[in-house]
Amino acid sequence: MAEINVQTTSEGEPWTFQVTVSEGGSQTTHRVTLTSGDYERLAGEACGPDELVRKSFEFLLEREPKESILGEFDITVIARYFPEYEGEIAERVRS
Repeated sequence: MAEINVQTTSEGEPWTFQVTVSEGGSQTTHRVTLTSGDYERLAGEACGPDELVRKSFEFLLEREPKESILGEFDITVIARYFPEYEGEIAERVRS
């Protein structure tokens, strides 16, 4: 099981997070941005922004290895690759 560490690096709009994924003796680092509007739409304040990012990485890691995840992206990009993302993440943050 991968260890996902999410750190907020910018509180301004958009929020910026540094995500480190450690698994199998190696790690990857990712920079993720999230606007307050996307946060409201995806999480509806059911969890904090950092938790939304963590759960989004759990979603991604179920579908691809950490090395395949983009190094820098806006959270909305996930739905371009995985159309089921927005519906599924809404369920995850509310459970």
